Amino acid sequence: MENVGKKRYRPRRSFTPEFKAEIVELCQRGDRSLLQVVRDFDLTETAVREWVKQAELDAGTRSDGLTSDERDELARLRRENRRLQEDVEILKRATAFFARETR
Repeated sequence: MENVGKKRYRPRRSFTPEFKAEIVELCQRGDRSLLQVVRDFDLTETAVREWVKQAELDAGTRSDGLTSDERDELARLRRENRRLQEDVEILKRATAFFARETR
């Protein structure tokens, strides 16, 4: 009775872009349903749905999200913004330090 209602723990796995592309192609070809592909390859339905959605965004057949290039650019800009904010904070502290020293 202890295992009733508990989900099986599944360690996080990573997949190559080539494997994801093959899975997406299988789903889009129509030979098998998404659920059949999920079962055949022991994948999670959520992951496969996300892969298909991202492939459709990248191909331009969907417009309700960011393409992979846009996601990469957004991540790069966020990193750059964080670095620049840190630089500004350092300069503020340096300015305050030198302002005290000159008095």
